[in-house]
This record gives sequence, structure tokens and C-alpha cells, in this order.
Amino acid sequence: MHLSKAIVAAFFSVVLLRGTLAYYGQLTPTFYDQTCPNVSSIIRHVITETLVSDPRIGASLIRLHFHDCFVNGCDGSLLLDNTDTIESEKEAAGNNNSARGFEVVDRMKALLESACPATVSCADILAIAAEESVVLVS
Repeated sequence: MHLSKAIVAAFFSVVLLRGTLAYYGQLTPTFYDQTCPNVSSIIRHVITETLVSDPRIGASLIRLHFHDCFVNGCDGSLLLDNTDTIESEKEAAGNNNSARGFEVVDRMKALLESACPATVSCADILAIAAEESVVLVS
């Protein structure tokens, strides 16, 4: 009986801790207000420019975000290139010649690195780009 109380206590501790960590790990609309206040406008600008020549880019960016988050969570791993030792998700059979918009994300990252060096993660760029795409193409 004493062991089951310990198991229940451990379970609730994990649940409470996980909830606390999940709360603090979330991207919020104000997350970059102090460290990179123009993050959304930079991403929005790149999408707006690209929409002129590629009206499907909004849908493509939403798809990139979905596929990045689908397997092991939103980590930006979809943006990695192949190396000698790994086959990246980017060029895996299911995504090769199907997933698109990588060059647009590369432009966003370059502009953000110029404005706010080493601040905005690639996973966050995909999340914000997906959000801005919904707004811009609606």
C-alpha cells in the first residue's frame, strides 16, 4: 500500500512539473518583444514579397511547420541539410520534391540573424511564418 502512494505521488509530481515546464516553454506573442521586437514584421515582409511571385508560398510555409512538428515536436529539424552521416528530413523520400519554401525560410533567417543575431530559433521562424501566412492569405 505504501508503494502505491509513492507511485501516485511521483505521477502527480511529473504531471505538475510537466505542466509547469510546458507553460514556460511556449511561444507567446510577446516572447521576442525585448530580444527581437521586429521578428514578426521581418517574417511578414519576406512572405509578402514572395507572395507576389509565388501565391502558394503561404500554404507551403504552413506545411513546413506541420511536417517539422509532426514527428518529434517542433524543432526545426526539417530545415537541416543532408550530411555524410545523416539523411535529413528535408531530403527524405516523403519530402523530397514535395516540401517547398526552404529558400524563403533561409531569407527570413538571414534577415533575422542580421537584425537579432543568435536569437530567433528556426523552429520559431517556422511557427511565426505559418501564423503570418494564415493572416496574409486569408
